[in-house]
Amino acid sequence: MAFSSRVKILDTTRIKPSPEPPISAYQSSLPLTFCDTLWFKISPVERLFFYNLQDFTPADFISDVLPRLKQSLSLTLRHYLPVAGNLKWPANSPKPVVSYAPSDGVSLTVAESDADFDRLTSNGIYDAVELHPLVPQLTSSDDSASVIAVQITLFPTKGFSIGITAHHTVLDGKTTTMFMKSWAYLCKQGNAENALLPPELTPVFDRNVIYDTTGFDLDLVFLNQWLTLTAGDKSLKVSPNKAAAPSLVRATVTITREDLKKMRERVLSKSSENSKQLHLSPFVLTLGYVMSCLVKARGGDGDRTVPLAFAADCRPRLDPPVPENYFGNCNTGLGDFYKARDFMDLENGFAFAAEKVISVAGSPRFNLYGTDFGWGRPWKVVVVSIDENEAISMAESRDGSRGIEVGLSLKKNEMERFLSMFLKDV
Repeated sequence: MAFSSRVKILDTTRIKPSPEPPISAYQSSLPLTFCDTLWFKISPVERLFFYNLQDFTPADFISDVLPRLKQSLSLTLRHYLPVAGNLKWPANSPKPVVSYAPSDGVSLTVAESDADFDRLTSNGIYDAVELHPLVPQLTSSDDSASVIAVQITLFPTKGFSIGITAHHTVLDGKTTTMFMKSWAYLCKQGNAENALLPPELTPVFDRNVIYDTTGFDLDLVFLNQWLTLTAGDKSLKVSPNKAAAPSLVRATVTITREDLKKMRERVLSKSSENSKQLHLSPFVLTLGYVMSCLVKARGGDGDRTVPLAFAADCRPRLDPPVPENYFGNCNTGLGDFYKARDFMDLENGFAFAAEKVISVAGSPRFNLYGTDFGWGRPWKVVVVSIDENEAISMAESRDGSRGIEVGLSLKKNEMERFLSMFLKDV
């Protein structure tokens, strides 16, 4: 399934906040909390937003679309100053900090691709590596790492994509999504310099809303655990791991509301009496069902160990709750290890998987398909970084029907087996 495509870099520039805030508006640094150091060595998150514009030319892109995107990005950074900065580890500090100053900005790459836009935005199978040239790399060294990087790629006569790479030590998925929606909001508003963000998109930087009640300085505990695992490596250099990607393919599947209803009934019919009152959210049902299909597709020894893990947003779960628009990480990793045979049983595997994620009270619905810059909803949203560990991604379905869209990155034979059984038993 080899497709030859080329991405040509047209320009690389640095976008600074504008209008430039007064010096008094700047802090020299933003400290990390234990919610941030928990993710210290986790690889960046890479996401692509595709926009379908059939009737525009490269000249339209250069003269209209690109200037509007650049100007609105600059205006957005004025509200999100840390995004324009860098993660640094000062010599006199026990932990890294987000450092930013008026001279800082975000790296923006502008490119053009001759790849098949329709194939990359379809639900069908294609090579995972085709997406990699569309996402930027963070600028990093042993001493410094950028918070985000952005790439805008033109697909002539088809549309364009916006690729964003976000440093997980500084941003979680909710914060990155809030930033993208703020950028889209200001672009759609017409890039007025005095435009204000609505309250739900105005970031809260107050670190005092995150409480460490243990008395153990969890920020340093988590950081020291990472240093132990990496033999004391304090380097901030980011090295994304894509070693497995050449052997992987990608596809997207959708679970409709009717599918979710049938899944809920099936789980309840197989669950124990003590589990009859489970809150089977769309996230729980989707993860449970996809997990059981994945284990079956991969086959192998029933005694092999299978990890089941996911991230949960802690903002509404802390006491007192953290503001929904808090800037930074405020999530935690949940999971455990099981035996493959627990998921492989055709009758009970799905129910078993669903029962193991009952700690999730609701779906992490970021409404990614609501990221409208003024040219309509995204045609497709893809999480590229799942290639690193053959994981899955979830989003609301792009048709607005309240279904769930699942992105997959698997070996080709595993993908074919997965698709051959997916939703056949629902």
